[in-house]
Amino acid sequence: METISIVGGGIAGLALAACLDPARFQVTVYEKRPELPTVGTALGMWPNAQRALDRIGVLGAARAVSPVIGSGSVRNAAGEPWVTVDGGEMFGISRIDLLRLLDSAVPGTVRRLTGQVQALPADDGLVVGADGVHSVIRRAAWGARSAATLTPYLALRGTLPFPVTPDVVGEYWGRGDLFGMAASNGGMFWYASYRSGRGPYGIDSTAVLEEARERFAGHAQAVREVLAAATPEACLVQRIWTAPGLHSFVRGRTVLIGDAAHAMLPTLGRGACESLVDAVTLADLLNTLPEDQALRAYNRQRRLRTRALSLASSALGRVALAEGAQPLRDRLLNLARRRKDRAAVGRGSTA
Repeated sequence: METISIVGGGIAGLALAACLDPARFQVTVYEKRPELPTVGTALGMWPNAQRALDRIGVLGAARAVSPVIGSGSVRNAAGEPWVTVDGGEMFGISRIDLLRLLDSAVPGTVRRLTGQVQALPADDGLVVGADGVHSVIRRAAWGARSAATLTPYLALRGTLPFPVTPDVVGEYWGRGDLFGMAASNGGMFWYASYRSGRGPYGIDSTAVLEEARERFAGHAQAVREVLAAATPEACLVQRIWTAPGLHSFVRGRTVLIGDAAHAMLPTLGRGACESLVDAVTLADLLNTLPEDQALRAYNRQRRLRTRALSLASSALGRVALAEGAQPLRDRLLNLARRRKDRAAVGRGSTA
């Protein structure tokens, strides 16, 4: 049997292990954490990610534990909506629930090893780097220049055990900061981001939560209420890192998937989705083609697509987190809203 070593037992790594043909491959998953996380965020599942979940066999179970996103608005800091977006059939799943479902889909033939991988596995098989933005595999195979890039932004995320009403769902864009909230299983999920010099490691969630309450004190009442109710124990705080734009996701018999390949700003909400698509795409190609052909096809199908999304997420991040240009951004969005309102009135008068 051919051997495949998957370094990283997160979303991308588990999804890949779940889809590889156990009759053809001897698969080993290396994961540094012995247990699934107990605090997580909510992840919006776009249609391409839903198709990947269906391929893995967990789409129905994922929908069963996830509320439909419905519609949400991009708003100014005071809560006045600029743009309302219909989420259609998208749903938001807890990262914990998603990891649990992916873990349950991995065949029993897959070997699990716990511990920090410091270098490329020594066997002669295919090595898959699914070990996140700070990928050891990427640095080992692509060199020091492939190290992750630290952005100036901090991300604070949390959950609360009470529901969020549809009239406040969405994102609130202020001056150099944004705040968002959405429904999640059993309550609500919220997130905030702004420039920060804290960290990049060992950031105290209690101090950041107090800082956020002060920073967002002038925002809409719904934002203030969420932060007032938030607790450090139900929060995750980290500086945001991104992966460099690689010319290829394949080097020899090493291939990257998920955040190891294309970690991006979270402004588009596509990181987890693209990780799932990476995994399913690579698995199906490896299951049906010789390895060299499969790797070339994977690189061709996924690199440019994810690079475009990474660039788009960066561009949207500059708009959402604008500081000096914030007044101009707000004027343009207010103008667009008024034009849309006038057009809607005009259509109603001719009906």
